[in-house]
Amino acid sequence: MCIFAVAALAAVLTGSALAAPPPEAASLPPKTVAPLTVTPRTDPPTLASSFPAAGQVIAAGVLVLHITFDQKMEESGFSLAAAPGGEMPQCLATPRLLKDEKTFVLLCTTAPSRHYVLAFNAAPRGGFANIAGTRAAPALLAFSTSPEMGAVDLEDALKTANLTAEDVPIATQP
Repeated sequence: MCIFAVAALAAVLTGSALAAPPPEAASLPPKTVAPLTVTPRTDPPTLASSFPAAGQVIAAGVLVLHITFDQKMEESGFSLAAAPGGEMPQCLATPRLLKDEKTFVLLCTTAPSRHYVLAFNAAPRGGFANIAGTRAAPALLAFSTSPEMGAVDLEDALKTANLTAEDVPIATQP
């Protein structure tokens, strides 16, 4: 235990005011602490949540699709495609990784009364990967749209997805 901590503890236990550290403490050399080594996870990331949720029926229109993984992810890797049994919504080419480093957002549009099925990491290589480079487990997301129209602009789509303007799905260049 550090001399300062011992002196403070003694002062608290005896009820006296905190005393100045003993004079010999000033002459002690500083301790060097080895750098902390953090090892990223190597187990495959899995899809923790999404909007729309699996099986959800949403109003058609502008959609901010978001998927959240259980680990911090690399920004540059992604793999998203149509899967058998459904269509692929019209989306921008590249999703944006949010500040939590686990959630990707992608601006899409959907048509009324449709069934969509998206495959994540269906290809054998590349795709979503954690910061250690481990590929995410392949996953499917199926959802449908109702006959009604919903969001017609980005602001409404962000509200529908419970996102803020900070979570806008369009990456801007500095």
